[in-house]
Amino acid sequence: MTVLVTGGTKGIGLAIAGHLAARGQPLVLGWNSDRDAADAAVARIEALGVPVRAVQAQVGDPDQVSRLVEAAGELASGPLHIVHSAAAIYPTALLEADLDLFTQAIQTNGLSLLYLVRKALPRLERGSSVVFISSAGAHTTLPNYAALGCGKALAESLIRYLVPELAPRGIRINAVAPGLVATTSVARMTGSEAAAERALERGARANPSGRLTEGADYAAVVEFLLSPAAAFVQGQVIHANGGAYVPG
Repeated sequence: MTVLVTGGTKGIGLAIAGHLAARGQPLVLGWNSDRDAADAAVARIEALGVPVRAVQAQVGDPDQVSRLVEAAGELASGPLHIVHSAAAIYPTALLEADLDLFTQAIQTNGLSLLYLVRKALPRLERGSSVVFISSAGAHTTLPNYAALGCGKALAESLIRYLVPELAPRGIRINAVAPGLVATTSVARMTGSEAAAERALERGARANPSGRLTEGADYAAVVEFLLSPAAAFVQGQVIHANGGAYVPG
């Protein structure tokens, strides 16, 4: 199988891509604005002896999504799978949001899932799997998280509506929601590296499992959802967060 990983050159997406590459999966990595990170990610995957391509595209633009799908089709060996990890970080509260920036963020963080599935549908086949990377912010309000949380909530709703259209074709669609992860995005959400460190420390202390989420925690769940073992799993959001945000 070949896996298209959007946002696959940094953070959560790169952790997933590295996990899959270690198991020999050919990869297409989508990226948007950091060429150096894309080059480094390709070098890392190539060192494992795995076929890989990095393709620049803004997933909030349906026309640019086509480039990702075409590249994945050219590399494809067996069923095509999609892991949609790309996200637009726009820290804002709702009433303070610039509506143009907020709309762009919603397209990238939510509607882009529909763009990807529609563009990829001719290349998806029975056994293909789509996994969206969500977060607890789709269900729980977090400071300055509105553009990301609302977008991911929209994507989770799209997943539910896509199940009755994709399942008869033998195509699965689900989501994985990691807990708090130490990525550069945390600093952008909190405003500074120092604030990010404090947020990460608080998150680790508050987690019932006593630590932050690590790459292997959610990448292994993604790997399962891409595998034949998950053939009857549809429309689910699996939280890999150590027990954080469990309702009291």
